[in-house]
Amino acid sequence: MKAPAEYLAPHVFEARRPRRDLQPVVAYDAALRALEQALADAEKYKYLLMRALRRHADDVAPRPAPAALPEATVRPMYPAADERLAA
Repeated sequence: MKAPAEYLAPHVFEARRPRRDLQPVVAYDAALRALEQALADAEKYKYLLMRALRRHADDVAPRPAPAALPEATVRPMYPAADERLAA
């Protein structure tokens, strides 16, 4: 991410005020463009940060154990061997 001064760097020019040395000056329109660019970059970085946080939360979140099925009674489909012989 850029430092705040880096957004204004291309828009700065030097102007001499009466009875003073050269001073850095930024035009109002240039400052607005730099501000809009900084806000757009901040939105992009916010999106990337939020996506990374969601991925990290998904990786760190404990996985729930699979629910155990309740035990059901098992009924034989065919009569037992000893019952068949007795009959």
